[in-house]
Amino acid sequence: MKILRIDSSARYEKSVSRDRADIIIEQIRSEHKGATVVTRDVAKGLPFVDAKWVAAKNSQDRTTEQEKALALSYELIEELEAADTYVFSIPVYNFSVPATLKAWADLVALPRRTFRYTEDGPEGLLKGKRAVLVFASGGTEIGSEIDYASSWFEFFLGFIGVNDVTILGGKGEIDRDALLEAYNA
Repeated sequence: MKILRIDSSARYEKSVSRDRADIIIEQIRSEHKGATVVTRDVAKGLPFVDAKWVAAKNSQDRTTEQEKALALSYELIEELEAADTYVFSIPVYNFSVPATLKAWADLVALPRRTFRYTEDGPEGLLKGKRAVLVFASGGTEIGSEIDYASSWFEFFLGFIGVNDVTILGGKGEIDRDALLEAYNA
């Protein structure tokens, strides 16, 4: 079992989303002895897509320069392809996900790699993967009418083919037992 952990909190100390993700990863590792974890900390920064990236993404026959423009996207996608389970630690900032996590999503949404267009519409290509979204929020209740983070991110993951999604967390401090109970439900 390979776990890809993606952290997005700007906080490192006293980060509720990171601490909740620690608990979930510990649980998954207890269920799957020998599981390995690769961590991608998007809070350290990712570039936003630009005109070069968009032109490269839309090109069928990419030049060397266009391949270079997509190099980080390829790296991020290879991490997704190599993992069986994804654990995202996500703080809710201003009712949604952090900008760095949105930048990550933009970079991995690459036609012919994570999705393709068909006669019936887009089809996600990362099938058979599981995602656990571990949210933390100071004021936005996950699933409420002002939560634009969980529904958007779950939709995005479905767009790239990840349909086995568990959403955990919410407002306030960590309740380990409640978190594990929700995870195991």
